Amino acid sequence: MTTAETAPAAAAPAPAGSAPMPSMRLRELVFGAACAAALRAAARLGVADALGERPVAVEDLAAAVKTEPKPLRRLLRALTCYGVFTELPDGTFAHTDMSRLLREDDPHSLRAITLWCTEPWTWDAWPKLDEAVRTGHNVVEDLYGKEFFTWLNEDAPESAVVFNRAMTTSSSQSARDVADFLDLSGAGSVADIGGGQGHVVASLMEKYPAIRGTLLDLPRVVENADPRLRPGGALADRVTVVPGDCRVDIPVRADVYVIKNILEWDDESTARCLRNVIDAGGPGTRVVVIENLVDNSPSMRFSTAMDLLLLLNVGGAKHTTESMLGRLTAAGLVVNDVRPVNPYLHAFDCVVPA
Repeated sequence: MTTAETAPAAAAPAPAGSAPMPSMRLRELVFGAACAAALRAAARLGVADALGERPVAVEDLAAAVKTEPKPLRRLLRALTCYGVFTELPDGTFAHTDMSRLLREDDPHSLRAITLWCTEPWTWDAWPKLDEAVRTGHNVVEDLYGKEFFTWLNEDAPESAVVFNRAMTTSSSQSARDVADFLDLSGAGSVADIGGGQGHVVASLMEKYPAIRGTLLDLPRVVENADPRLRPGGALADRVTVVPGDCRVDIPVRADVYVIKNILEWDDESTARCLRNVIDAGGPGTRVVVIENLVDNSPSMRFSTAMDLLLLLNVGGAKHTTESMLGRLTAAGLVVNDVRPVNPYLHAFDCVVPA
């Protein structure tokens, strides 16, 4: 018996421009993997990069990205339903504001994030979400027999490259907003803890020419630090690059510590990092924690999806305002202010009490 034969009689079509019926919307949602796979395919094929500013026939686009025209048209047709690319009346395809974000050369490119969020391991992990919800534990260790980042760097080097590129892109795009937001007047030094390649500390040092900076992150991360921070770089004489794990030790003294988008592990790891910052800085030290939130953001669909992905891979979580405040105060910090940095990030401005 076919699906059509078992389905209830169709309701009258919804008026043009109205929201889809619940049954139609749910059917679309359960096929969400198809949309994610289509975005991944377009990113891997370089379709957005090959499509210039003029509309292009699918045959010419297929030749540019080395695919067959008919299946490429099917891929593009699926993506146009979501506003990624548009098909013109003559059958040619053109860019939209969203499809341009898949270009490698766009200053706001989301190509790396698109690839990271659809890497092969995610397709192994998502079907086990019910197990993670039931137990509260990550599923990656059962899948691969190792802690997520250990497995990523030892057994999935191509995915590790994608991860590093995605984090670099995201950090560089938000670093200027953080630098514009933070007032470090009067501070002599700033430390970026778990700061990746150091885009935030570099931007802060450029804003404040007298301030000294420190970047601390894992050895494999800081060895690829921002060129401005490396020997011979424009900021090299004012920065110290420290390889280390902030959950183990923070051998860095600074007036201000910035912790951006890393307090997403399990609760114990988060607590250890905060304790280490407090021990390193001592009374009176300013600590600025910057995070995406899942209760105060215009990007709730993305933030909550990332929250579930964190549950799957490391057993971590994105924070609500309340949960972040709870962790900061439990660690011993006094929170003086909470403000948005941009539409997607919030800053918790704290101090280590006497």
